[in-house]
Amino acid sequence: MTDEVTQTESPTRAERLAVDLRSHFGDRLQACQVAFGEVTITVAPENVHAVCEVLIAEDNFGFTQLTDISGLDYLTYGQSEWDTNGSQSGFGRGVAVAATSDQPGGHPSRFAVAYQLISMSTNRRLRIRAYLDSDVPMVQSVADIYPSANWAEREAFDLFGILFSGHPDLRRILTDYGFIGHPFRKDFPLTGHVEVRYDPEKGRVEYVPTEIEPRTLVPRVIRAEAEAEPVAASPNSNEEASDA
Repeated sequence: MTDEVTQTESPTRAERLAVDLRSHFGDRLQACQVAFGEVTITVAPENVHAVCEVLIAEDNFGFTQLTDISGLDYLTYGQSEWDTNGSQSGFGRGVAVAATSDQPGGHPSRFAVAYQLISMSTNRRLRIRAYLDSDVPMVQSVADIYPSANWAEREAFDLFGILFSGHPDLRRILTDYGFIGHPFRKDFPLTGHVEVRYDPEKGRVEYVPTEIEPRTLVPRVIRAEAEAEPVAASPNSNEEASDA
């Protein structure tokens, strides 16, 4: 029983990492959270590069592998376009979207970038998050520290419009040449701005403005009480079974 209590009260691996991070970086950490066995630190954009240099060089950290970089757009975060309990007829109802804000859902900025790191020597994971300017989201590239950041930063630039200063080749990587906009931003229309079609008169494929009319879809919500009753057995089924 004593061993169980001691084991429960002892700090977890993630909690020990959080203590080390707070002790080493101090005021450079805007936040340090432990949730679901994972550590997330929040730093200012101008400190991301310096923090990564320490995390990969210091033996007590040893975060030598960058697995992913992802952009985040918190526009309309925490707001819903659907009222799933809007009726008792089995259908949800679309609701008017509230006015958007540059500080949605308690987040200090609309855009952020997240880095996922792994320490192979200590078998620990770490997430770094940096909130960026809502008008011109920009952060220094870490491709010179983690080579795997090269394509990941290009993807975040392509899909979210996040700029990485000092990147050796910051250009689109997923969308087509001449693509306008950043499709993972919340204010980018689901139908897009243009569509591709073949013009038989010109004999080539061309971009034309999309002709899809925007509309609000109402998804059907299947409720337990609305389930269909089982189909009654055929009156001739018993006779057929006896003949067999």
